[in-house]
Amino acid sequence: MSEPAAPAAGDKGPRLQDRVLGGMRWGRLQEPLGFIKVLEWLFAIFAFGACGSFSGETGATVKCGGETKEMSAISVQFGYPFRLYQVPFEMPDCEGESETRTLHLIGDFSAPAEFFVTLGVFSFLYAMAALVLYLRFHSLYGENKKLPFADFCVTVCFAFFWLVAAAAWGKGLADVKAATRPASLIAAMAVCQGQEVVCNAGTTPAMGLANISVLFGFINFLLWAGNCWFVLKETSWQAQAAPHDSAAEQGAIDKQ
Repeated sequence: MSEPAAPAAGDKGPRLQDRVLGGMRWGRLQEPLGFIKVLEWLFAIFAFGACGSFSGETGATVKCGGETKEMSAISVQFGYPFRLYQVPFEMPDCEGESETRTLHLIGDFSAPAEFFVTLGVFSFLYAMAALVLYLRFHSLYGENKKLPFADFCVTVCFAFFWLVAAAAWGKGLADVKAATRPASLIAAMAVCQGQEVVCNAGTTPAMGLANISVLFGFINFLLWAGNCWFVLKETSWQAQAAPHDSAAEQGAIDKQ
């Protein structure tokens, strides 16, 4: 008798993939709990991506007086994590010396920016893990009463942290704008205090992407705060409240 042929090595991959994907209940994405988790996952990417990838440029022009009347253009690049005190730029010397002096921007706004990005990364990871659990192992999610309760506690914490992070980064961004505007750059250069020296604003930073990151932060807060209600409905608290409500309604009907 001939032995059955062993399955080819290439057949194991598709079968394992079909087994994993076949257990996914994609229809649960149409339910509020699944749909909001997808939105949380997406907007977390938008939030930390917009903030973490930001880079801007500011500048000024310095025109020396006297016989030389040279004009120098100063361009300064800055970006995440917004440790501006580490960003150098060259200040020209209008006293006839060819050497320039190295200065730095003022301020350190890395704390709110890094907290915002870190929260976005953790929100992305948790939303992805919770979504896989909800789609693939929903029976475990329903049988184990501790999982919905833990999900509810984590969701409340993320909602609170998003509110704090968005507000803190919004204030930090306002300070970044004030520290990087051309007027602040001119005020920091001693050469611009000379009588015959003319300093004018150069490149103005485009802060559109940073402004959008703050908006994404508040959108994430609304998503996580709204999701608290749908996660609460999966906990034992809501399940215990439902029989009491139905019993009260039945008692009112019997009295009638």
